[in-house]
Amino acid sequence: MPTKRESTTLLEPVSAKVKPPPLYKVMLLNDDYTPMEFVVHVLKKFFGIDEERATQIMLKVHTEGVGVCGIYPKDIASTKVEQVVDFARQHQHPLQCTMEEV
Repeated sequence: MPTKRESTTLLEPVSAKVKPPPLYKVMLLNDDYTPMEFVVHVLKKFFGIDEERATQIMLKVHTEGVGVCGIYPKDIASTKVEQVVDFARQHQHPLQCTMEEV
C-alpha cells in the first residue's frame, strides 16, 4: 500500500524594511513688499518659532532671498505652505512660501 507524503513548506520570517516618508523643507521667499514684522509674525504663528529665531530666519530671507522655516513630511509641509500663502493674501502681502524635498 503506497504511503501518502504531505508536503510541508517552511516560511521563514522576513523583516520588512519600511523607509520613512520623504521630508520636505518649507521655505519663505523674499519680496520687496512684505514687511519684515509680518514675516516674523508668520514664522511665530505657523511654525512655532520664538521671536529671536524668527528674526534670524527673516533676516536670512531678506539678505539671501530664501529661508528655511522647517522640515516636515509632505502632507504637513503642504498644509503649512497653503496656510502661510492664504494668511499673506488675507493681509494683502505677496509673501511666497514653497516646499522642496530634502
